[in-house]
Amino acid sequence: MTDFAKLPLRRTAAFMHAPGPEQRKNSRAAIVGIPFDFGVHAYRIGSRLGPAAIREQSLIVRPFNPPAHDFDVIEKFQVADWGDVDVTSGQIMDAFAKIEAVLDAVYAAGARPVTMGGDGAVTLPQIRAAHRKFGKLAVIHLDSHNDSNPVPATGFDTGTTFVRMVEENLIDVSRSLHAGIRGTFKMPGIWAKSDALGYETVTMPEIEDMGIKRFVAHVRKKCGDLPVYLCLDMDFFDPSCAPGVCAPSWGGALAREGIAIVKGLAGLNIVAMDVNTVSPPHDVGGMSALLAAQMMLEGVLLIYQNPG
Repeated sequence: MTDFAKLPLRRTAAFMHAPGPEQRKNSRAAIVGIPFDFGVHAYRIGSRLGPAAIREQSLIVRPFNPPAHDFDVIEKFQVADWGDVDVTSGQIMDAFAKIEAVLDAVYAAGARPVTMGGDGAVTLPQIRAAHRKFGKLAVIHLDSHNDSNPVPATGFDTGTTFVRMVEENLIDVSRSLHAGIRGTFKMPGIWAKSDALGYETVTMPEIEDMGIKRFVAHVRKKCGDLPVYLCLDMDFFDPSCAPGVCAPSWGGALAREGIAIVKGLAGLNIVAMDVNTVSPPHDVGGMSALLAAQMMLEGVLLIYQNPG
């Protein structure tokens, strides 16, 4: 039985009024906040504030989602909000260890995590925990950047996540992909590095050419029946609907397109969803945080529809 008092957690306001895990005996989905900034972004520090903003905006999101899910999702699915991992921005190794410990406990409790960062660095420790539970994973990475930067002397930065998970042999890279990639990068060779690692890259213009149905069918075929880790960097969306992100990039998905893509993944073996890089100091009217809350609800529904 999980001893929640011993976990590195801070209790917070609840996502969509979900109770804590002590009140949920058969929870299948666990909301976890990860208020962490790596600390070296050149211009936009603020993702550590993302979980608080997403929880605030989640109160606008209603639990009934007809016609397919015309019931109280939070109650029927026994969704529990575990609070925030007790991390300090910039303390990388300590934060990673705490994130892994909390995610290990989520899996041990029989739930699947739907998390909110935090910047893109928080994905790596979550992938480690998922790998311990499920073995090799397929990764669907929705982003404007492929986060395959050369690894610096320090070993990590916000853009090395998808390099390190291959180096650590955590995923089946042949069944994983980056999607929505576009825009500008801070150095040359990042696409070539991603290609060399074995990732498929689907650009945003290619998604437009394929159309959402064909794109989703391609993703489903690629992942097959492997356990799937879904990573959504909120700059996958165009800044017109998600301005409050770490690295906005024009030409992204509109909200309805992103929602349609995630809904289209229903029936895959989704074992975790990670929503990251909401930066409230750069948001407008809480729009990015509200969209992130909606995407987290879509993640809960994906887990609800997981055939496993």
